[in-house]
Amino acid sequence: MTSPELASPDLSPLAASALIAAGGAVGAVTRYHLGRWVTDALAPRGGDAFPWGTLSVNIIGSLAMGGLIGWLARGGTSAQAAETMRLLIGVGLLGGFTTFSTFSADLVTMLHRGQMIDALGYGAASLIAGMAAVVAGLIIAQSVS
Repeated sequence: MTSPELASPDLSPLAASALIAAGGAVGAVTRYHLGRWVTDALAPRGGDAFPWGTLSVNIIGSLAMGGLIGWLARGGTSAQAAETMRLLIGVGLLGGFTTFSTFSADLVTMLHRGQMIDALGYGAASLIAGMAAVVAGLIIAQSVS
């Protein structure tokens, strides 16, 4: 669902890249402003440090990814139009908005296929490795400066 390398042969690599870039730009800017608005609304300056903005965009992005997958699965559009929507919205917009939506979609797809052990491993590895990478990045950044 989310891999850009699966682009339709009907779309040139340049056209696919342009769709992804356009969607990604909108998604990233939207993530910033929505996350900031939610954080300001739920945790005013000096309030708690819970990442309300990040949590919100991750949930909204996951909801949108599920809606896109469901809509595309209904098959009510041409293969070309479906691929365009997948690249523009799934890979670009939602990828720029949050990669958590892609993680969630991949995990649900694995569960749907009955790959329970693989899904558990993927979920655990993603969370543990992601947190470990953040810690490693912090340690590296602190040791360099």
